Amino acid sequence: MKEFALIFRLKDITDFKPSPEQMQERMNWLGSIAAQNKLVDKGNTLLPVPGSAKTVKPDNVVTDGPYTEIKEFISGYIVVKAETIDEAVEMAQENPIFKIGGNIEVREVMKRD
Repeated sequence: MKEFALIFRLKDITDFKPSPEQMQERMNWLGSIAAQNKLVDKGNTLLPVPGSAKTVKPDNVVTDGPYTEIKEFISGYIVVKAETIDEAVEMAQENPIFKIGGNIEVREVMKRD
């Protein structure tokens, strides 16, 4: 099986105020993936304080924030096992983040030998 990162995005940090019911729905979704033995890493919630991040680029160029190219807030990620990217997308489609206007990027994780 391959591994895929599911990267959770919201429009901005103000969107990230889930109710207890929404948190339970997310935990149920995560639990269903774990029950299938397809959860590799439950990830981490990435909630940087606005203005608290910098990106260092070649030639010592420093810019604000890690996400200057995108207008969305990355709220977290998980890593799952799946045979194909389509299977990983199917897992992502069941996530409740879509109910609050979020989206999920699915990327295959490259492994080094």
